[in-house]
Amino acid sequence: MILRAEHSVFVAGITGKQATFWTERMREAGTRVVAGSSPGKGGTTHLGVPVFDSARGAATSHQLDLGVFFTPPYATKDAVRDALDAGISTLVVLAEHIPVRDVMWFLAEARERGARIFGPNTAGLVTPGEASAGIMPGFSATIFAPGPVGVISRSGSLGTLACLNLTREGIGQSAFLGIGGDPIIGTTTREALKMLEADSRTDAIVLIGELGGSMEEDAALDIATMRKPVVAFIAGRTAPPGRRMGHAGAIVDGSRGTGDSKVGALREAGAFVCESPSEIGGAIRAALSHAHA
Repeated sequence: MILRAEHSVFVAGITGKQATFWTERMREAGTRVVAGSSPGKGGTTHLGVPVFDSARGAATSHQLDLGVFFTPPYATKDAVRDALDAGISTLVVLAEHIPVRDVMWFLAEARERGARIFGPNTAGLVTPGEASAGIMPGFSATIFAPGPVGVISRSGSLGTLACLNLTREGIGQSAFLGIGGDPIIGTTTREALKMLEADSRTDAIVLIGELGGSMEEDAALDIATMRKPVVAFIAGRTAPPGRRMGHAGAIVDGSRGTGDSKVGALREAGAFVCESPSEIGGAIRAALSHAHA
């Protein structure tokens, strides 16, 4: 799901310090936060939002389209289970360091129920001018602006930088999809590409990848047949061999997962691969001009 202004958002752990700060920022971005949860605080309000003991309690009186989880790693499995039981179909899981067996359980459970998870270890989603969900600065008009370019990123900071560079070039974004930096995540690069390929508001796509895993190489199989141009940047290509870098997902397996492997696969599929994030704006401008010619 691409987040829209009309979607109703539920915030798990809404009374916490970080959740309080980011709930205010999400609302500045236009997000319809309709309910939150904080065990033991049901029946109160926070930031003018009704608080329930659980998502299931909130679902008895509110339509809940998307849930954002400001929950500690070891509490996230139960919070996700609660949200799935409440019928929430899209879940944004922010926490990292969640036990792997917990992640495997709730990703399998979500697939079984037809729900989609972004994360774990995602910075969230942004639809500029409409809404944001998570810890991305979707409220900032100097970073995000409405436009025709979809952005996919494993990294929140690199995704923010890409959107900043696009906005400075006068190019807005149709959606930002933060898929998360952990080794096991709910929405893959390939799945996110398919969402943006099907989105009528998106004319071109920016893909921000990094070392480790094979998601970008797998996604290249689809890029080769896509109608929309893709501009990519792979972070960490200068990392020393054998050095663990950044996200937990930055694990190289043999010849796959390296910077050269990813760049080669993407270029062979027809994507333009930038050497620096500063090149993204110009590359997208050229791709849009060619697509509209």
